[in-house]
Amino acid sequence: MTEPGSTGSTGAEPGGARPSEDFTEQLLGRPLELRRRDVSRAAEVSLLSARKFWHALGFPVVDTDDELFTEADQKALAAVAGIVRDGLLDETTALAMTRAFARSADRLAGWQSQLIAEAVETHMSAALADEGDDDAHESRSVPGIETAAETARRLAVLTDRLEPLLVYAWRRHLSATVARMLADADPESYGLTKMRSVGFADLVNFTALVRRLSERDLARLVSRFEALSADVITAHGGRLIKTVGDEVLFTTVGAAPAAAIALDLVETMTHDDVLPDVRCGMARGPIISRLGDVFGTTVNRASRLTAVAGAGTVLVDATMARELASLSGFELTGQRRRILRGVGPVTPSLLRRATSAARRSVTQQPARPTTPDPSPTHQPPRHRDA
Repeated sequence: MTEPGSTGSTGAEPGGARPSEDFTEQLLGRPLELRRRDVSRAAEVSLLSARKFWHALGFPVVDTDDELFTEADQKALAAVAGIVRDGLLDETTALAMTRAFARSADRLAGWQSQLIAEAVETHMSAALADEGDDDAHESRSVPGIETAAETARRLAVLTDRLEPLLVYAWRRHLSATVARMLADADPESYGLTKMRSVGFADLVNFTALVRRLSERDLARLVSRFEALSADVITAHGGRLIKTVGDEVLFTTVGAAPAAAIALDLVETMTHDDVLPDVRCGMARGPIISRLGDVFGTTVNRASRLTAVAGAGTVLVDATMARELASLSGFELTGQRRRILRGVGPVTPSLLRRATSAARRSVTQQPARPTTPDPSPTHQPPRHRDA
């Protein structure tokens, strides 16, 4: 969808030259040949309804009659209007759905553009280093004009090939979401609440890294953390809810997959040469899902447990500890009772992966602590209270 009021130019740096090529029509796949009245008339909607649609997409409303729109804009507007006209959704819900598409697409576009730009920068830096020019591409958060232009060119070539992947991924995730919703609605499975295991993984001493690393190196570190975390979480059937710089939030239906994820995250980051250690906190209980995020006391409890966990350790709440206690492969060590801010009294347990020796002796004697009680030596993770 064209951003109204934009010509799609890649822009220029202060004092620099503008790229000679405009990639707008290549990226949109169609020429800019329609005015706003043409679009609303062809979609059989009023200009007021069209304004609401553009606004829901996150674009500024324009009042000019310049040719800023394509046939795709008209078809998209007609599609939403048709959904409302046929009674499949009311206007409020249809606009909310449009807003959800827009927010996700905006983040996706920024993420993918940044990935391409970083790849281009890396290639350019390597080429200049081969020529003996080590200072030509210093670390910076905004790509230079050459990088921006090359990124635009690559994305223009990739757009048609990536579009089917976007639709495929959306349908797959939609199917998985509906399956979870139906399972949660079955009273024989989960009762009247949505029960989940919620976990946070937080990079230790991240603030110090921010001060020490360059912007480029910091971006690479965060990208590596997100990629490794996503691989571990999805490998165990978990759902990555979101990443917030130095922290990831994930959920699973059962307790055992969540435990496996947390332990694997700790082990993966411990053996990584780039990333610092992580600490994890997990809780089990009812959650509230809204706008792709999760909220509630269970989420807050997991967040607070992460804040008091030591580097390279996993703390779980009592509910999760009870479920894991009956499963092989895990070792739980009770910790002292704590008062967690905004949560209240919690008696956590330290979770470890059971060794072969521990599995053989578990029926002979109770497990004994092998590490001291972790203390809150780090700042709390940045997850907000629900």
